[in-house]
Amino acid sequence: MRLLSLKRIVLTPGFALLALAVPSPAADSPATTGRYEFRKEHSPDGIGKFYLGREIALVMGHQAADWLERPERQEEEHTETLVEQLRVRPGDIVADIGAGTGYFSRRLARRVGPTGAVLAVDIQTEMLELLTNKLAEAGITNVRPVLGTLTDPGLPPNSVDLVLLVDVYHEFDHPWEMMQAITRALKPNSRVVLVEFRGEDPTVPIKPLHKMTVAQVKKEMALFPLEWVETIRVLPRQHILVFRKKQ
Repeated sequence: MRLLSLKRIVLTPGFALLALAVPSPAADSPATTGRYEFRKEHSPDGIGKFYLGREIALVMGHQAADWLERPERQEEEHTETLVEQLRVRPGDIVADIGAGTGYFSRRLARRVGPTGAVLAVDIQTEMLELLTNKLAEAGITNVRPVLGTLTDPGLPPNSVDLVLLVDVYHEFDHPWEMMQAITRALKPNSRVVLVEFRGEDPTVPIKPLHKMTVAQVKKEMALFPLEWVETIRVLPRQHILVFRKKQ
């Protein structure tokens, strides 16, 4: 099948699972004042920027896209179980932030059906091009690519029923700004779900900065009008933390 040109992708101003594995120039941004700490000495797996006691992790680039689509991912992560736990309904509007190649966006598209939509948000045009090609190959028409920024996913206020963050929140360059925008985009009483590798479990074969503990996630979400609903522990290596926007 002929690959789609990037010019055919519908991009709306607006985060990504993956970006180049280099520190960003966040220290120059006035939005970071008072919320973040910068250290010259830091982990090689981080960007030297700290938020509420943790170092923000480096992110990978679009060159690692094949890893997202690896055939063994379902066996390793039980991804279908994760999608089932989201309890998505036909007609829902779901934002998959850090969508990458659209691995979860495509699966969510089947759940929301023709009356719903998936907003696949990423900050890399390369990822969105790969995502769009895969959507065309699968004949999926209810997923809309959205080009986000480091501080804003580009979602309208009170517009989504569910925000999904799979192994991406710990890599947000500006977590406070992103969560502020995400919370604003949620409809009242709607959910944001964070899926992170278990930081409490040393047997999970992931670098420490790419894991998060339940306590750390709760501490960071407590800054926003979100209430913790449940922590679901049915996946081999990750936990699913569900928060609901307060009315």
